[in-house]
Formats: sequence, C-alpha cells, structure tokens
Amino acid sequence: MTLAAITSVGCSTITQNENQTLLLTASYQGNPVDAECRLKNDKGEWYSEAPASVSVRKSNEGLEVTCKKEGMPDGILKAISRVAGSMYGNIVFGGGIGAMIDHSKGVGYDYPDQLPVKMGESVVVDKKPNKQTTAQQTTH
Repeated sequence: MTLAAITSVGCSTITQNENQTLLLTASYQGNPVDAECRLKNDKGEWYSEAPASVSVRKSNEGLEVTCKKEGMPDGILKAISRVAGSMYGNIVFGGGIGAMIDHSKGVGYDYPDQLPVKMGESVVVDKKPNKQTTAQQTTH
C-alpha cells in the first residue's frame, strides 16, 4: 500500500457524502401526525412534510427543526452534530489537514438518523446513548 493510500484512509471528504438522509416524524400526545417542517443549520434550510426522509447538508453545527400543524402547538427539535468516526482517521493518518477540510465542509460530522418531533414540546436528540431530553413548551 502506498503512503498516499495510507494517509487518505480516514478522510471523510473521500469516504463520506456532504449530505445525510434523516427520518423525520411528528407526533402529538403519542399519535403520529402530518406536519409542515423546516430544518435549518449553518449550511442551509430545507422544508418537508413529516413523516418523510429528508436529505440535509452535514455541519459541525446543530440542526434545528420546527414543525407546525394548524390547531396544535409547534414542535421543536434540536439534533446535536457529532464527529463521525472517519474524522478520527484524518487526525491519526492525515496529520490533521484532512480533518480541517472535513470540519469546514461538514462531512466529518453526523446527525442522529431519526428526528422524532413532538408537537408542543422542545426536544434535543443526540447520537450518544441516553442523551435525549424533552421540555414542555408553554403556550400563551
């Protein structure tokens, strides 16, 4: 194996896509609902009706999701962006240059695969186990 091949093994830019497909769902009091949703991070903004599979641009920043349905309180979700395993390969094999490129492009990060929006609540989802938190929204 050549030195170039060894040093490129961990590069997310080569091994990963700039986009990630996520499963977006919405529920109200435990029942699935159709809702109009906006997903936003520092790389862009996407609109979709839940439930759906949505492709978003990866980022090192969190993904904010707001869903609306007439007659229901809004559902808000924040998906935490976490370093993908391939980013560590960049640091080990690439001396950090690949990691800097992947960081700026966002490809070295992933969001949780599922975005379960709960109408009337503010939820944070994280790929790390036991990291989901929920807060009730107050309506005025």
